[in-house]
Formats: sequence, C-alpha cells, structure tokens
Amino acid sequence: MDEPLEAEVLESTVVDQSVLLRLLRRAGRGLARPALECLELLLDPDTPQPARFTVLAALTYLLVPLDLIPDLLPAIGFSDDLVALTALLGVLGRYRTPSIRQRAQRRLDRWFPLGR
Repeated sequence: MDEPLEAEVLESTVVDQSVLLRLLRRAGRGLARPALECLELLLDPDTPQPARFTVLAALTYLLVPLDLIPDLLPAIGFSDDLVALTALLGVLGRYRTPSIRQRAQRRLDRWFPLGR
C-alpha cells in the first residue's frame, strides 16, 4: 500500500505576496476579496493541512498564466478564477473564521484603498 503524501505548506515569510498583489491590481477588488480570504486561510496556523494544500492549489491556479479563460480578455478574463475561488471558499467555509475574514478585509483595504 502506498504511504499518504504529506503536503508541506509554505510559511508566510516565503509566500511572495507581491506577485499576488500585482495580479489582483489587474483583476480588481471583486476578485481580490476571495483571493485574500484564501491567502489568509493558507497562512492561518489553525487551517488543517489538507485544506491548506487545496487553497495552495487554487492560488497557484490563479497565478498561473494558463487559464480556461485567458486573464487578458477584458471583463471576463478573471471570471474562471473568481468562480474557482468562490467555490473553494464554499467548500472550506467551516475553516473561514471571523478572524480570517477580518484579516483579509484589512489586507483588502490596505491593497485597495477606497476613495483613491
């Protein structure tokens, strides 16, 4: 019988958040909220390893330039990413605590200040 794979999740000091920030600035605030909630799920030490691995896979899909719908298409380019992240948050909803939502909102407000 094969042994189960152990997923090693990156520490927050290793995650290159500047790459995510550049992509989200192109995509806009609508995609940023679920992406940042996923990022906070990934970084939260209380998120179980299997859930972290799933979140990491979803964020990788967001960052990989090859998509079902190319991100370069205006208005609809990020729609597949938004659907994937929203579905993921639905599946992992039990791990998305008020604290995670609050940290994601603070990061969203910092990265996308209103009134600018």
